[in-house]
Amino acid sequence: MTVNVHQGVLKKAMGIGLTAVMGISLLAGCSSDTKNNTANGNSAAEGEKSTERVTLKVEVFDRGNSPAPHTITNNYLTKLVQERFGDPNNIDVEFVPIQRSEEVTKLNVLMASNTDVPDIVFTYDSSLFYRYAQQGGLTDVGALLDEFGPNLKKFIGDETLAFGQLEGKQYSIPGKRAITGRYSSYIRQDWLDKLGLPMPTTTDELYTTLKAFKDKDPGGLGSKNIPMGMALAPAQYETLIYSFMKPISGDLTYSQRYELPLHEGFKDSLQFLNKLYNEGLVSKDFSLDADKTQLGKDIQNGNVGYWSEDVDVLFYADGTLDNLYKNVEGSKVTPVDVLTNSNVDNKHIKSRYASNGMYIMIPKSSKRAAEAVKYLDWMASGNNLIDMYSGVEGENYDLVDGIPVVKAEVSQEFADRLFNAGDMSIISNGKNIGDQATNEKAWVMGFPERNQEMLKQSIAIANTDTVGPLVFGKPIEAESQYGTTLKDKLDVIIVKTAMVKPEEFEAVYEQEMKDFMSLGGAKLKEELELAIKELPAQ
Repeated sequence: MTVNVHQGVLKKAMGIGLTAVMGISLLAGCSSDTKNNTANGNSAAEGEKSTERVTLKVEVFDRGNSPAPHTITNNYLTKLVQERFGDPNNIDVEFVPIQRSEEVTKLNVLMASNTDVPDIVFTYDSSLFYRYAQQGGLTDVGALLDEFGPNLKKFIGDETLAFGQLEGKQYSIPGKRAITGRYSSYIRQDWLDKLGLPMPTTTDELYTTLKAFKDKDPGGLGSKNIPMGMALAPAQYETLIYSFMKPISGDLTYSQRYELPLHEGFKDSLQFLNKLYNEGLVSKDFSLDADKTQLGKDIQNGNVGYWSEDVDVLFYADGTLDNLYKNVEGSKVTPVDVLTNSNVDNKHIKSRYASNGMYIMIPKSSKRAAEAVKYLDWMASGNNLIDMYSGVEGENYDLVDGIPVVKAEVSQEFADRLFNAGDMSIISNGKNIGDQATNEKAWVMGFPERNQEMLKQSIAIANTDTVGPLVFGKPIEAESQYGTTLKDKLDVIIVKTAMVKPEEFEAVYEQEMKDFMSLGGAKLKEELELAIKELPAQ
């Protein structure tokens, strides 16, 4: 038999990422030179006393979106940093742009150069961080944090700092994520009401509801009727898979998406998706919709009865929800937490983000490690972070109960000033105002008032029965070696097992998993299980 799978999905499985094939000698140029390294000698303390003006080089993402007259290296925030931090400390802060789309490639080149690498670099790729640390390319910043980073240590917190440690040494300062909730689900309340159906509360009840949506077609859509919206994207397939899988340890599990096939319950989740697909209950061409473009259109046009999504996606001004309500008179959406996990006491299991954002690193070759930590500590001090995100109090935002609330009417000129606020505020992934509840409150206040209550409900769902990533404190070599290939293979497994006839599911699943294991899954499984055994007893 032949399974109709999107060719792009299958071709991706053949690709091997650059990171996986980089040579072990990548950081050969980053040798330990104690005479030139503030972290390895006493020069950090000496730098504290020096009156010599020095230059601190800081990486910054260039997304190619700088509004005139600003540039990525000369704008409102770079000037703010220089005036508030640089000048008082006799430091010239030089920002080194790196194209966001070429981050890993460019960073590898810079790290290997030894002389051109900035004093502060960063990545979201944990395997890249671990490789740099293992190869001796990074500064151990533990003592520097104690001496120059008290505000930074307090802001980041011990739990998040642990993500930047290797063999007990602090080789990275992880950015702190403001909000860890990821996904919520939604249902067309007007469809339920029209059919006189109760709100589903379990997976079985959801299936019954989806069948009713298809058979009775409450929207009068005919062939356009999609009981359950689906895309080949994490917000859709992760919510389904997590609702079947058993975590590895308590409320923790493996951190990488391509490690989902190694969990108990993974097969059951795909078999359920196969059932939904063969009964015409999910988006027919979801395999072609990796960027969720079609799913978004279908929701806004009123064709979808139930779907899962990133917690915030629906609620932006003139976004998905606003357009649905404008396009379909009488439509009404309700956030729901339906999918139940029989492997975990029928809880509504779903993934959460780790508490860390990017990995901020100081190369071993840097002569400005002390100044680098001082800069990050400055960012964590006083109102500096709030001002970098929000602008000028009283001019474009007001503090309400300690939360910056952006004014309704702000000039385009002022809005342009903060075009790169997220990329400049590297110690914070999202707006960190206080604890997570405060951060969530601040986040909600940035959305149209008409959508705020529903966003609050979505956030509450996203925070319920969550499972987070394990922190091993050591690299999983197979992740960097096979990760790209296995991620592509995961897409293939999902698509092929969904589209196959039910009676052929078992054979196709077994073959795809055999391929997965031969492509590096077996080595990954072995290494992960060994790392689990080496974790300290809880």
